[in-house]
Amino acid sequence: MSERISVFTVDDHPLMREGLANLISTQPDMKLIGQASTGRQAIQEIRKQNIDVIIMDLRLPDMSGVDAMNAIHAEFPNVRFIIFTTFGYENDIRHALAEGAQAYILKTMPPSELMDVVRQVHAGKKWIAAQVAAQLAEHFSDEPLSCREVEVLRQLAHGSRNRDIADKLFIAEETVKVHLKHIFGKLGANDRTQALTIALRRGLVQL
Repeated sequence: MSERISVFTVDDHPLMREGLANLISTQPDMKLIGQASTGRQAIQEIRKQNIDVIIMDLRLPDMSGVDAMNAIHAEFPNVRFIIFTTFGYENDIRHALAEGAQAYILKTMPPSELMDVVRQVHAGKKWIAAQVAAQLAEHFSDEPLSCREVEVLRQLAHGSRNRDIADKLFIAEETVKVHLKHIFGKLGANDRTQALTIALRRGLVQL
């Protein structure tokens, strides 16, 4: 047998870590090198090991999984990442893939399929869950929101009025109205409430 795939897992839920450990231990071509419950712990532990594939949760107590991935990639560019999460929001998916994740899968995936994804990622392939791909395809041709428009949406999510948004973002109130007009057009919304509902459903902002 060729050298086994060395796998490291990062998840803040003990049951999930234990489940992944048990699953990996049954694979003759894999070995679990280590586990971490936070991004910082993962960064420290990975410096001590030779890792092929990291299975990374998206939401960690101290930082996002993508931020942890970026920090690790900066030191170990050849490590491959699988984002393993309960969140299938469009914005999360796009961000993770754009930052270099080789796979984005949901925790509802059957265990045997997860192990196949590890093998494919180790072989240099990319993999996106069907549900995730469908989410991306639904809005593939949509014009993306600008960073400033996302900031305005976040203020909407906090219940801010136009004047409050203008003060917080150091822009004119008329500029806020222009941003809102563009946001409505891009999201296909008729008003603030509908725009916020769509943005929350797509994961463009979170409450």
